[in-house]
Amino acid sequence: MEATRHKLWTKDFLIVSLINFTITLIFYLLMVTIAGYAVEHFGASTSTAGLVSSIFIIGTLFGRLGTGRIIGDWGSKKTLFYGLLLFMLSTMSYFIAANLPLLMLNRLVQGIALGMASTATGTIIAQILPPDRRGEGIGYYSLSAILATAIGPFVGILLTQLFEDYRMIFAVDSVLAIVCFLMYFIVTVPDAPKKAKEMAEKTGFKLSNFIEMRALPIAFVALVIGFAYSGIMSFMTFYAKELDLVKAGSYFFIIYAIVILATRPFTGKLLDTRGANIVIYPCLIIFAIGMYAFSSATNSVVFLLAAACIGIGYGNFNSVAQAIAIKVTPNERLGLATSTYFILYDLGLGVGPYFLGFFVPTMGYSAIFFAMVFVILVSIILYYFLYGKYEKLKQAKIS
Repeated sequence: MEATRHKLWTKDFLIVSLINFTITLIFYLLMVTIAGYAVEHFGASTSTAGLVSSIFIIGTLFGRLGTGRIIGDWGSKKTLFYGLLLFMLSTMSYFIAANLPLLMLNRLVQGIALGMASTATGTIIAQILPPDRRGEGIGYYSLSAILATAIGPFVGILLTQLFEDYRMIFAVDSVLAIVCFLMYFIVTVPDAPKKAKEMAEKTGFKLSNFIEMRALPIAFVALVIGFAYSGIMSFMTFYAKELDLVKAGSYFFIIYAIVILATRPFTGKLLDTRGANIVIYPCLIIFAIGMYAFSSATNSVVFLLAAACIGIGYGNFNSVAQAIAIKVTPNERLGLATSTYFILYDLGLGVGPYFLGFFVPTMGYSAIFFAMVFVILVSIILYYFLYGKYEKLKQAKIS
């Protein structure tokens, strides 16, 4: 009985992780190619292309904003159903987005759908994991997204090299979205805690119905870190071409994922046994080192070493920070904690490319990425004051 209670690798854990992998794969496949599509097919400027790329994340933010409350009303599985249905339909709609405004509108809608679906999957995982292994379990679950961040850009860049017509990318995404929707029907999800339903029914409009205040401190740090990383996600293809490192660029996210796969099992266990600080501080320092190497790269070796450092630093920070948001929150508000974390995190990812795009013509990509080193260093200070010093006191009491 005890062994069953502590089991992580259940059927539903695997299926929900696979759903999360698939929708994230589609997201990243489009993220690294859609800016080029906007420039080539609609003559968009660099800043506008950045908006086309990042408006998806703005949509995700809006999707998450209400999803925490919706999960309390509908339950996580029903929320997942509608999120995946809308995601499938919007993915197929790229074929009929005939101009720039329609393309941006479809990106926005697809982002809303992703926000609903991914918040639901994150909540389901938090519900089915044993509490004493949540750090480890969320670490493994987040590997589904990490693998997608590697495979998605790699496949996207490969498809642009093999096919001149972007419709091949849209076709691949559509097939994946349909498969993802069908996987929903073999998921068994526990109902939302009764207390969560009663709260949703009895309370009116309050900020606490949409935001989990206990998750805000770590979520704000994630916002800053997401902003620092956003330029890599949106401008990788342009930067690699500028450096004449297109081949290395195609392997950047593969190296990024490999180092996370190698380190993630340890960081999740460290979080559960020794607290967050022992993981977060080294991760942020390594992320800053990786960003510096990325900004000053002149050859493939440095470029891919930067990928490894960014994978260790940024990749592990994200899963540990998400686990922190879950750990500080009561079970009946797990949906709100998940949505709160990703609302702020997505805000950083979404605003970043549009804001940074304004500076590309005058500063260039290298200078922009160098400036992000200082943003990461500031985030270390923010983490200390918003969460780290309290975590230190808690660990001291335990010892």
